[in-house]
Formats: sequence, structure tokens, C-alpha cells
Amino acid sequence: MTTSFLFGQTRIDDIINAKEVERIEKVLSSDEMRGRRTFTPDIDKAADFIAGEFRKIGLQTLNQNKSYRQEFALVRPKFISASATFDGSAMDQKNIIVVTCQPDLHIDERSGYSFGNIKQGENLFSAAAAFIKSDKNVIVLVDNSFASNFSRLANFKRSIFKTDKNFVFVLADAMPSKFTIEAKHEISEQPLANVVGVLPGKTKRDDYAIFSAHYDHLGVGNPVNGDSIYNGANDDAAGTTAVIMLAKYFKALGNNERTIVFAAFTAEEIGGFGSQYFSRQFDPEKVIAMFNIEMIGTESKWGKNSAYMTGYEKTDMGSILQKNLQGTGFTFYPDPYPEQQLFYRSDNATLARLGVPAHTISTSKMDNEPNYHKVTDQIETLDMKNMAMIIKSIALSSRTIIAGKDTPTRVKVEDLR
Repeated sequence: MTTSFLFGQTRIDDIINAKEVERIEKVLSSDEMRGRRTFTPDIDKAADFIAGEFRKIGLQTLNQNKSYRQEFALVRPKFISASATFDGSAMDQKNIIVVTCQPDLHIDERSGYSFGNIKQGENLFSAAAAFIKSDKNVIVLVDNSFASNFSRLANFKRSIFKTDKNFVFVLADAMPSKFTIEAKHEISEQPLANVVGVLPGKTKRDDYAIFSAHYDHLGVGNPVNGDSIYNGANDDAAGTTAVIMLAKYFKALGNNERTIVFAAFTAEEIGGFGSQYFSRQFDPEKVIAMFNIEMIGTESKWGKNSAYMTGYEKTDMGSILQKNLQGTGFTFYPDPYPEQQLFYRSDNATLARLGVPAHTISTSKMDNEPNYHKVTDQIETLDMKNMAMIIKSIALSSRTIIAGKDTPTRVKVEDLR
């Protein structure tokens, strides 16, 4: 970076530098963390370390929680049986799909459920997802035109967030006046936790800017040349390191007009469940921008002083960032790998689909990243100085958004059929 920036008495190089980047990265990608696999004690150890960093920085917890850990449960219902009668006539079991966290469910017309419809011509899966996200007890009649795809709605109950609401999909044309629906499942719960810290805004506390990364990785696998630990130094201890460094910087700066949320997500590698749960806790209209940081430990295809932003063309956020970087020698490029659909494959995707200018920043050469998802993804393969430069550039590029002076345009919600 060719320019050094001074804000009051806070010099960015004194806070974000290669030495401090290496300190954090070394802990997160160490063999002691054993690859931070979801549902293991190892990822809990990583969560405790991140929470400890947030505590030392002096961040607040989200919604005045007692802990930086945003705890939730992933429920895996194992189907046993389902039955239903509509006006005295038995329904075929294959025409009933119940998404529930209850082992035994009994519903009839007196149960107080809402009713909904998925009509011919609608997007079946988007419509079904909307009913589930509504968080209401609901019985949904699915038009018979979806008969060939109806069974695929069972995917919704393979892994769901713990809830006391039930969602019943029935392949039928009309709602009966009298009915019974029963279902039995074997329920197992798996606890998860994001790590979230908050820096409240001075004047625009209800405007949120989010800096995020996932802290989970693949864990321990079959040995390769005697090494069985997938350390995940670049994927994504590098991004998590950036989030911690950005929290430290903005706390020291102490002049953010908008509220900043710093989030380390769990379970990205097994389906993005951490970011999905986190995103549901916010009104998307109040989220002004999301900077998701993924694999910034190696040089981009353009070399140093550069990174790319997924979905660059979908909002004007990229141009705002670049304007704020004038004179630094650093460039944010559009995603050079559009065929890989990265915009909808990372932890920014849930909020992006709701219109939030939520983008992922990366340097990963997706067509030639030699250590991706390998035991060789270790700290020795990363460039600490370049990482520090990228993190500084993210901090500097975001400053007018954090200050409430710039508001990126929203993502045009697309039809994702």
C-alpha cells in the first residue's frame, strides 16, 4: 500500500500489520485446533479463542446476550411415518411432507394452523422456503401440477433450525372442512454457535454494516504424507483473522456512525448453516452492507495490491470501495470466475438473496489454488504482509459506508429457479 492513513491518533499500520495478523492466524490454523470441524470440541476451542479476542477488543454482544456465542441447534428429523385424512378419506402417505422438530405431531381443524397455497406456475421451492421462513404453524396445499417434484420438498426436513413451529405440505387441490394429520419422527439435535460482536453506531444505530467470515473447516481426515489435519489456514482462518483485525481497528477508531457487526460463522463447509441462522436475526432492510471475507491469504490472479469482489456488477458497492481507495494503489476487481457462481455460494448469499448489498471479498484463484481443501493449507503457504494489506484496504474502502455517507444500492432480487 503506497499511502499511510492517519485518523485522529489512530494510525492504521499500528493496528493492522503482518505481525498481528500472523499472531491470530497462527492460533486459528494450528494443529491444536485440529482443523476446526463442525460438531467437534476443536471448533469450540476456536470459538472460545475468537470470543476472547472480541472480549479483549471491547465489543458488545449481539442483542445484549450474555455471550459472544450465538448458539442454535440444527435438528435432523428421521422420518418414521405420516398419515392424513381429508373429510374422512385417507391421503396417500407420499402426498404428505411434514417439516417438524417434534417426534409426535397430531393436527386437526381445531389446531389453529394457518393455510397457504403453492399454485401452478409458482417456483415450488422458493414458495415452500418462504412458508418455512414465516415461522408460523401452517398447512400448505401444493397444486397437483407439482406431483413429479413434490417428494423433493422432503429436503427441507433433513436439517432444520430448532423451532416450535410445524410446516405441513399436502399435494391436494382443496382444503377439507375436517382433517387429521399425524407424523412421527426420530429427532436428533446438534448444537452450533456463531461468534458475534457488535460496535454500536453513534448516530445511525439501526443501520448495520457486517464484516464476516466462517471459522469452521474440514477437521481431521485420512493421512497424506503423514499429515491428517486440514488446518484451513486460508480457508477460512484468513478471513476470520481479518474480521478480528477489523474489529480491533474500528474499536480503536471509535467514530462509526453506523453499527458494525463482526461475525464468525460456523458450519459453512457443511451447508452454510451458520450464516443462514445469523441472517435470519436481522431485518434485511436495515443491513446496509455485508463484507464477507473468504480466503485472502494468497495473491490474487493480478498479484499483490488486489482482491476481487463477488457480484461486483449487482450493486455500486464496488465503486464506493474503489473511490475510497484512491491513492493507495489497491484495486478491487470484479469476480473473474463468474462461471463458478461464487456470489451465491458463500456466506453472503442468504442476505444477498434478500436484496442486501452483501458481497464476498477474496483473492483465491479458483481455477488454480493448489492447497484448497488439502492438508497443505497451512500458515506457511500464506503471505502475512499481503494479508495485512488486504485487511487495511477493506477497512479504508468501507469508511464512507461506516460513516453513513455512502449507502450501496440494493441487489435486485432475482428469480433463482
